[in-house]
Amino acid sequence: MGARHSPAKTALRDQVRAARRRRPLGAAAQFATDVAGVALAWAPVRDAATVAAYVSVGSEPGTGLLLDALVAAGKRVVLPVVLPDLDLDWAVYDGPGSLAPATRGLLEPAGPRLGREAIATADVVLVPGLGVSCSGARLGQGGGCYDRALPRVPAGTPVAVVLFDDEVGLPVPADAHDVRVGFALTAGGVLPLSQPPVTR
Repeated sequence: MGARHSPAKTALRDQVRAARRRRPLGAAAQFATDVAGVALAWAPVRDAATVAAYVSVGSEPGTGLLLDALVAAGKRVVLPVVLPDLDLDWAVYDGPGSLAPATRGLLEPAGPRLGREAIATADVVLVPGLGVSCSGARLGQGGGCYDRALPRVPAGTPVAVVLFDDEVGLPVPADAHDVRVGFALTAGGVLPLSQPPVTR
Protein backbone atom coordinates (compact mmCIF):
# COMPACT_ATOMS: atom_id res chain seq x y z
CA MET A 1 0.00 0.00 0.00
CA GLY A 2 2.98 2.27 0.47
CA ALA A 3 3.38 2.69 -3.29
CA ARG A 4 0.46 5.10 -3.17
CA HIS A 5 2.82 7.62 -1.58
CA SER A 6 5.82 7.10 -3.88
CA PRO A 7 7.97 10.23 -4.38
CA ALA A 8 6.91 10.42 -8.04
CA LYS A 9 3.20 10.35 -7.15
CA THR A 10 3.65 12.86 -4.32
CA ALA A 11 5.49 15.28 -6.62
CA LEU A 12 2.82 14.95 -9.32
CA ARG A 13 0.03 15.49 -6.76
CA ASP A 14 1.74 18.67 -5.52
CA GLN A 15 2.13 19.92 -9.09
CA VAL A 16 -1.55 19.35 -10.01
CA ARG A 17 -2.86 20.82 -6.74
CA ALA A 18 -0.77 23.96 -7.26
CA ALA A 19 -2.07 24.32 -10.83
CA ARG A 20 -5.66 23.92 -9.61
CA ARG A 21 -5.22 26.65 -7.00
CA ARG A 22 -4.00 29.03 -9.73
CA ARG A 23 -6.99 28.33 -12.01
CA PRO A 24 -9.20 31.44 -12.44
CA LEU A 25 -12.60 31.19 -10.76
CA GLY A 26 -14.34 32.04 -14.03
CA ALA A 27 -12.65 29.13 -15.79
CA ALA A 28 -13.64 26.75 -12.97
CA ALA A 29 -17.27 27.91 -13.18
CA GLN A 30 -17.32 27.48 -16.97
CA PHE A 31 -15.90 23.96 -16.55
CA ALA A 32 -18.74 22.98 -14.21
CA THR A 33 -21.31 24.11 -16.78
CA ASP A 34 -19.55 22.49 -19.72
CA VAL A 35 -18.80 19.14 -18.04
CA ALA A 36 -22.44 18.75 -17.01
CA GLY A 37 -23.45 19.08 -20.66
CA VAL A 38 -20.72 16.69 -21.85
CA ALA A 39 -21.67 14.07 -19.25
CA LEU A 40 -25.40 14.19 -20.01
CA ALA A 41 -24.69 13.78 -23.74
CA TRP A 42 -22.42 10.74 -23.18
CA ALA A 43 -24.30 7.56 -24.10
CA PRO A 44 -23.42 5.55 -20.92
CA VAL A 45 -24.76 8.40 -18.76
CA ARG A 46 -27.72 9.10 -21.03
CA ASP A 47 -28.77 5.43 -20.87
CA ALA A 48 -27.98 4.92 -17.16
CA ALA A 49 -30.60 4.37 -14.48
CA THR A 50 -28.08 4.76 -11.65
CA VAL A 51 -24.92 6.90 -11.70
CA ALA A 52 -22.28 6.74 -8.97
CA ALA A 53 -20.67 10.17 -8.67
CA TYR A 54 -19.17 12.44 -5.98
CA VAL A 55 -19.36 15.96 -4.57
CA SER A 56 -16.40 18.12 -5.62
CA VAL A 57 -14.75 20.26 -2.94
CA GLY A 58 -12.24 23.09 -3.00
CA SER A 59 -10.32 23.43 -6.27
CA GLU A 60 -11.54 20.09 -7.70
CA PRO A 61 -13.31 20.20 -11.09
CA GLY A 62 -16.86 21.17 -10.15
CA THR A 63 -19.57 18.50 -10.10
CA GLY A 64 -22.42 20.39 -8.40
CA LEU A 65 -24.23 21.33 -11.62
CA LEU A 66 -23.60 17.83 -12.98
CA LEU A 67 -25.20 16.15 -9.95
CA ASP A 68 -28.31 18.31 -10.22
CA ALA A 69 -28.50 17.77 -13.99
CA LEU A 70 -28.37 13.99 -13.43
CA VAL A 71 -31.22 14.17 -10.92
CA ALA A 72 -33.21 16.45 -13.24
CA ALA A 73 -32.72 13.86 -16.01
CA GLY A 74 -34.35 11.23 -13.78
CA LYS A 75 -31.18 9.39 -12.78
CA ARG A 76 -30.68 7.76 -9.39
CA VAL A 77 -27.42 9.28 -8.15
CA VAL A 78 -25.41 7.58 -5.40
CA LEU A 79 -22.58 9.40 -3.65
CA PRO A 80 -19.74 8.11 -1.48
CA VAL A 81 -19.62 8.22 2.32
CA VAL A 82 -16.07 7.77 3.65
CA LEU A 83 -15.87 5.11 6.36
CA PRO A 84 -13.34 5.12 9.23
CA ASP A 85 -11.20 2.52 7.39
CA LEU A 86 -11.24 4.78 4.27
CA ASP A 87 -13.47 2.39 2.36
CA LEU A 88 -16.62 3.86 0.80
CA ASP A 89 -20.26 3.38 1.70
CA TRP A 90 -22.91 4.98 -0.55
CA ALA A 91 -26.14 6.98 -0.17
CA VAL A 92 -28.64 8.53 -2.59
CA TYR A 93 -28.30 12.21 -3.58
CA ASP A 94 -31.58 14.13 -3.30
CA GLY A 95 -30.34 17.62 -4.13
CA PRO A 96 -27.97 20.07 -2.37
CA GLY A 97 -30.16 20.08 0.75
CA SER A 98 -29.46 16.37 1.27
CA LEU A 99 -25.72 16.99 1.85
CA ALA A 100 -24.06 17.39 5.23
CA PRO A 101 -20.48 18.33 6.21
CA ALA A 102 -18.28 15.29 6.84
CA THR A 103 -14.66 14.46 7.66
CA ARG A 104 -11.77 15.78 5.54
CA GLY A 105 -13.81 18.82 4.47
CA LEU A 106 -16.12 16.67 2.37
CA LEU A 107 -19.87 16.90 1.82
CA GLU A 108 -21.78 13.62 2.04
CA PRO A 109 -25.43 12.62 1.60
CA ALA A 110 -27.23 12.44 4.93
CA GLY A 111 -29.71 9.73 3.88
CA PRO A 112 -29.72 5.99 4.63
CA ARG A 113 -26.52 4.10 3.91
CA LEU A 114 -26.73 1.58 1.07
CA GLY A 115 -23.62 -0.49 1.90
CA ARG A 116 -20.18 -0.84 0.31
CA GLU A 117 -21.52 -2.98 -2.53
CA ALA A 118 -23.90 -0.25 -3.75
CA ILE A 119 -21.29 0.98 -6.25
CA ALA A 120 -21.90 -2.29 -8.12
CA THR A 121 -25.51 -1.17 -8.84
CA ALA A 122 -24.32 1.83 -10.88
CA ASP A 123 -24.53 1.75 -14.68
CA VAL A 124 -21.69 4.27 -14.91
CA VAL A 125 -19.19 5.44 -12.27
CA LEU A 126 -17.70 8.96 -12.14
CA VAL A 127 -14.67 9.27 -9.87
CA PRO A 128 -12.44 12.10 -8.67
CA GLY A 129 -8.74 12.32 -9.38
CA LEU A 130 -5.80 14.63 -9.89
CA GLY A 131 -4.76 13.23 -13.24
CA VAL A 132 -4.78 10.19 -15.47
CA SER A 133 -2.31 8.58 -17.86
CA CYS A 134 -3.13 7.64 -21.44
CA SER A 135 -3.40 4.02 -20.26
CA GLY A 136 -5.94 4.81 -17.52
CA ALA A 137 -3.68 4.97 -14.45
CA ARG A 138 -5.54 7.39 -12.14
CA LEU A 139 -3.74 9.70 -9.72
CA GLY A 140 -5.92 9.88 -6.60
CA GLN A 141 -5.61 12.04 -3.50
CA GLY A 142 -3.57 9.35 -1.74
CA GLY A 143 -6.14 8.02 0.72
CA GLY A 144 -6.87 4.88 -1.28
CA CYS A 145 -10.67 5.09 -0.93
CA TYR A 146 -11.30 4.33 -4.59
CA ASP A 147 -8.59 1.64 -4.68
CA ARG A 148 -10.86 -0.16 -2.20
CA ALA A 149 -14.17 0.64 -3.90
CA LEU A 150 -13.46 0.26 -7.63
CA PRO A 151 -12.76 -3.51 -7.54
CA ARG A 152 -16.50 -3.90 -6.71
CA VAL A 153 -17.51 -2.34 -10.04
CA PRO A 154 -18.61 -5.10 -12.44
CA ALA A 155 -16.44 -5.66 -15.51
CA GLY A 156 -17.77 -3.67 -18.43
CA THR A 157 -19.25 -0.83 -16.36
CA PRO A 158 -17.80 2.46 -17.68
CA VAL A 159 -15.62 4.26 -15.10
CA ALA A 160 -14.63 7.86 -15.88
CA VAL A 161 -12.37 10.21 -13.93
CA VAL A 162 -13.51 13.87 -13.97
CA LEU A 163 -10.59 16.17 -14.79
CA PHE A 164 -9.59 19.48 -16.29
CA ASP A 165 -8.43 18.97 -19.89
CA ASP A 166 -4.73 19.54 -19.10
CA GLU A 167 -4.78 16.78 -16.43
CA VAL A 168 -5.27 14.00 -19.00
CA GLY A 169 -2.20 12.18 -20.34
CA LEU A 170 0.02 12.83 -17.32
CA PRO A 171 2.90 10.45 -16.51
CA VAL A 172 1.08 8.78 -13.60
CA PRO A 173 3.16 5.95 -12.09
CA ALA A 174 1.06 2.77 -12.05
CA ASP A 175 1.26 0.17 -9.29
CA ALA A 176 0.05 -3.42 -9.49
CA HIS A 177 -2.89 -2.74 -7.13
CA ASP A 178 -4.11 0.35 -9.00
CA VAL A 179 -7.50 -0.02 -10.67
CA ARG A 180 -7.36 1.66 -14.05
CA VAL A 181 -10.21 3.78 -15.39
CA GLY A 182 -11.56 3.55 -18.92
CA PHE A 183 -12.39 7.20 -19.62
CA ALA A 184 -11.52 10.78 -18.79
CA LEU A 185 -14.52 13.13 -18.55
CA THR A 186 -13.51 16.74 -19.25
CA ALA A 187 -15.22 19.93 -20.38
CA GLY A 188 -13.87 19.16 -23.86
CA GLY A 189 -15.40 15.70 -24.14
CA VAL A 190 -15.10 12.09 -23.03
CA LEU A 191 -11.74 10.53 -23.88
CA PRO A 192 -11.36 6.73 -24.01
CA LEU A 193 -8.15 5.57 -22.33
CA SER A 194 -6.29 2.56 -23.69
CA GLN A 195 -6.35 -0.27 -21.18
CA PRO A 196 -3.28 -2.52 -20.97
CA PRO A 197 -4.06 -6.25 -21.14
CA VAL A 198 -5.11 -7.73 -17.81
CA THR A 199 -2.69 -10.30 -16.45
CA ARG A 200 -3.81 -12.67 -13.71
